[in-house]
Amino acid sequence: MGGSDEFLVGTCPRMCPQSELTQRERQGRLHRLELQEGTRQGDPDRVVKEYSRPAAGKELPRPQELRPAPVLLTTVRYLLGQVTSRADLPPAEVYAFVSDRLRAVRQDATLQRLQGAPCVALLERSLGYLLHAGYRLCQEPPAHFDPHLHSTQLQECFSWLRRCYRDSCHDREPAFQALFLLYNLGFPEALRQILQLPDPVRASPELRTALAVNWAYLERDWARFFRLVRALPYLPSCALHRHLGPARRLALLTFSHGFSAKNCRCPLAWLAQLLALDSPEEMEELCHDHGITMLDGAVVFQKADFRDPSVLVHSHSQLLVDSKRGEVPLLEIIEDACS
Repeated sequence: MGGSDEFLVGTCPRMCPQSELTQRERQGRLHRLELQEGTRQGDPDRVVKEYSRPAAGKELPRPQELRPAPVLLTTVRYLLGQVTSRADLPPAEVYAFVSDRLRAVRQDATLQRLQGAPCVALLERSLGYLLHAGYRLCQEPPAHFDPHLHSTQLQECFSWLRRCYRDSCHDREPAFQALFLLYNLGFPEALRQILQLPDPVRASPELRTALAVNWAYLERDWARFFRLVRALPYLPSCALHRHLGPARRLALLTFSHGFSAKNCRCPLAWLAQLLALDSPEEMEELCHDHGITMLDGAVVFQKADFRDPSVLVHSHSQLLVDSKRGEVPLLEIIEDACS
């Protein structure tokens, strides 16, 4: 780089530079998603540049090793359309591959100082996938899926995308600012940042809904909270999903204090509906985990009985998440959210 105003511009026309493909093929480091059927050779139409950790003293890549913005977008669409639909492989393996390759996409964008609409297009689609994957893999064991590392990637993408939004106007900003608030539900700093957005963005339907969900959560208005959550589309529901366990815990704690009486009975089925659980059996299990007494199909709230479970389980929800996706391909959902 010859001067402070100069920066790299990629010229690689494929999803992976030929030099990397040759090297990884020779070293046996190609993923099975990248191989030609029935061989150990790489398929140029399936091999995707992998993430490489920056190292001190490491030379900058050459232009032919960097993918320009159009190729990066093609790569992202390939990953979200062709790879994530592979039902013949374990979901955690597919996620590990896609998240690594998306990280490499962001690395190429960083090295080229990509800005504006091209950068926003990559980040919005990456976030759409990461939110979806966080929900789909929430029940995987830690050895297969690390929710902390996943959350770190998500927050980094949100931070970068929101910086891009500050530089210029983008059509989908309200929707992704709303996703940011829902993912960080109840966090004062996230709310503060949202409240500082320009009036037209804050007045959008997406952000007004997200703010309403956030206020209901902060005010412990559980009937309103779960009613609003029921109406959220698929990706916002994925963004919010990690807060459902804590919300239900707080709701049961509120009820244990507010309805604590020996003769007070709350029908189990009614409570399951209020907290938007998939079945009374799931409600029964949740009460058991929190030390709440059940008697003849009803819940008996006693504040002295309530206990915090050692681990809050994040389970899938047919009512609040899965039913909202239907049979629509993931790429179509994300493209719709980004257009």
